[in-house]
Amino acid sequence: MLLREIRAAFWTQMESELRAAGHHLNFSQFITLKHLAEGTASVTDLAGIAQLNPGAMTRLLDKLEQRGIVARVADPTDRRALRIHLTEAGIATWNEINHCGQRVRERATRGMDDADRDTLTRLLTQVRDNLSSPES
Repeated sequence: MLLREIRAAFWTQMESELRAAGHHLNFSQFITLKHLAEGTASVTDLAGIAQLNPGAMTRLLDKLEQRGIVARVADPTDRRALRIHLTEAGIATWNEINHCGQRVRERATRGMDDADRDTLTRLLTQVRDNLSSPES
């Protein structure tokens, strides 16, 4: 339950921070842009990362594409598939909203030194990996 409460609080804080910065984005859109800042991705990849079904991700991408933040291009290795990437406007948006994420992460780990933050990350990664392994 604690992890669920932390997740909900993080999402709420993130969306509040985005609104305060003048960006009308929800947490799923933030996560999508965060991933695309690292390179192109498929709709299926993005849906998994944002924990949405592919139909919901398609609708999310439709909204971002209408705003000129992302673009869909044909996958050079699979003509049936599309790759999603940030546009120039999307890169500028990411550069602005990334600061929102940094502020929320700093707020969440206030009072922790670097060693505490590293320990928290290591332990949470271990919990995730333990629950994701085939033997769990």
